[in-house]
Amino acid sequence: MRLAAYLLPRILAALITLFGVSVLVFLSLRLLPGGYADILLGPFVTPEARAVIAQRYGLDQPLVVQYLRWVWAMLGGDFGVSMVTQRPVIAELLRRAPVTLQLALIALAVALAVGYPLGVISGVRAASRRKRRDFGRVVGAMGASVPDFVLGSVLIFVFSVWSLWFRVGGYVPFGVDPVGNLRTMLLPGLTLSVFGVALILRTTRDAVLRVMTEPHITAAVARGATPGAIIRRHILRNAAIPVVTVVATYFGFLLGGAVIVEVLFSVPGVGLYIFNGLLNRDYAIVQAGVLLAAVVFITINMLADVLYALIDPRVGAAR
Repeated sequence: MRLAAYLLPRILAALITLFGVSVLVFLSLRLLPGGYADILLGPFVTPEARAVIAQRYGLDQPLVVQYLRWVWAMLGGDFGVSMVTQRPVIAELLRRAPVTLQLALIALAVALAVGYPLGVISGVRAASRRKRRDFGRVVGAMGASVPDFVLGSVLIFVFSVWSLWFRVGGYVPFGVDPVGNLRTMLLPGLTLSVFGVALILRTTRDAVLRVMTEPHITAAVARGATPGAIIRRHILRNAAIPVVTVVATYFGFLLGGAVIVEVLFSVPGVGLYIFNGLLNRDYAIVQAGVLLAAVVFITINMLADVLYALIDPRVGAAR
């Protein structure tokens, strides 16, 4: 009962959020200039041809009818068919999802491996009066201020001129050629990880600083506990909740499709698929892709919310 009471408000909030996302993406696509007929036929489109295409895909119906038909079909597992390829959208999304998942895992692994230890070190150093200025703020500010498309463009230029083992473009599935796959995926993964490094580093640093001012840390020092024991037993666990929050948000963003990086590096993932669908005004692709990205994002954050209570039972009791 306690778990149900804890999850029920979050599930209701998630359903309301998904409803808002579905309405927003549906209306936004219809407000864009041009349509599928204009993209397909270009300047030679005639009113008759536009009417035929609209009737074929149900675009001549009122917006409310179109929205309700789309939602009803989606609840039945039908996410629509691409106007361009005439293939089921859900099949294409599932085929491309492992590529985006691999890219997200590479970026998350690098961000955690670099950002979390540096954040702990930076927070511990900043807590010392003799070492107020440290590299944590500098690294965090630089990583957060460099846009993905700028860093990605620089890396593409550098590693197109000097390969240095990495390869730009030419995606190869991991099951076919693991080494070739990593040569292709590491650069976009590193590009995505820079912002994650900065985000995790700064969050961890601030959390460590906050925990080190609490009375139980002073009591542990008074008992003669070593700095390593204090960090392991008291600081890391108590500082983990805000880190879990930003990691869940960051990972949800990555799984939702890092569109810019996938387009830059020609990674055939979900982000590139949605981007091409948007260019072609392929409504079914964009609607399904954005909604599934929202589902992934909300689900990950709900799991993080449950993880709070496992890390610190006081949080679950309070909530």
